[in-house]
Amino acid sequence: MKPRRFAVTAGEPAGIGPDLCLMLAGESQPEILIVIASRDLLIQRAAQLGLDIDVRCVSPDAWPTEACSAGTLYVWDTPLHQPVTAGQLDCNNAPYVLETLTRAARGCLDGHFTGMITAPVHKGVINQAGIPFSGHTEFLAELTDTPQVVMMLATRGLRVALVTTHLPLKDVATAITGDRLQRVTRILHTDLVAKFGIAQPRILVCGLNPHAGEGGHLGREEIDIIEPALAQLRSEGINLTGPLPADTLFTPKHLQHCDAVLAMYHDQGLPVLKYKGFGAAVNVTLGLPIIRTSVDHGTALDLAGSGRIDTGSLAVALETAYEMAHA
Repeated sequence: MKPRRFAVTAGEPAGIGPDLCLMLAGESQPEILIVIASRDLLIQRAAQLGLDIDVRCVSPDAWPTEACSAGTLYVWDTPLHQPVTAGQLDCNNAPYVLETLTRAARGCLDGHFTGMITAPVHKGVINQAGIPFSGHTEFLAELTDTPQVVMMLATRGLRVALVTTHLPLKDVATAITGDRLQRVTRILHTDLVAKFGIAQPRILVCGLNPHAGEGGHLGREEIDIIEPALAQLRSEGINLTGPLPADTLFTPKHLQHCDAVLAMYHDQGLPVLKYKGFGAAVNVTLGLPIIRTSVDHGTALDLAGSGRIDTGSLAVALETAYEMAHA
């Protein structure tokens, strides 16, 4: 099969994203990877890491037709706004970070790329620059004019999708409405079929409250909101089990019979997944008209330029993007 093009965004320039991208050149790749970053930054960081890499500029006018051999990296040069020192944030480069994401996403929409893989960004420094930014997921949803997206993290043997994402805990219960739960579940079901090739996905649903509300004694959200929403979804043919207490749902007895878990909020589902697969997990944005995967860790400013980083999550992010493209 002819190799396809995938965009890789290098993320926060002072973090480990550029290091991760450079390490892609350590071996030949099965697909054509185009790193969207500053060429000067990559050359500077390669020298700091002691890596001998041929950083080749490419562009939409002349995309490469073959995957890189070991020691070579394709880059769509995107200029920095200010020079970068590894480990030192500079809010002046926030527009550069967003430009790399914009180029990748629009490239996917325009057919230049089959999918995009993202290295970590630093939300705080982007907001410090005066640019409202709550994360890749929300940014890409707006860019692609997608009304509803779903964050899902996955590692080998476990997928966890979220009904709510980056909300204060005090706001979670109010945010979980029947309409929202149904929209998120439909997206999860649809993309498990379309992007992962699972013909009849089995989804386990967490309750919101301890013991899934204990019959209403520990909260009525399960009775008043979650159970009616799930009943409607089951009538549409979606295979759902729950709501189940989260502390018992994440056990082998239940997980061996499911394709994904739907958690009600960020820290209900993700600590379990990261304990199981940290360093070998991937963040997937469901519901987009494009394929997008990401590493599951942050910018690790203290490790930038050190050579002491683990590329396992990036490897899984690449594998997952390739898998989704094949489905």
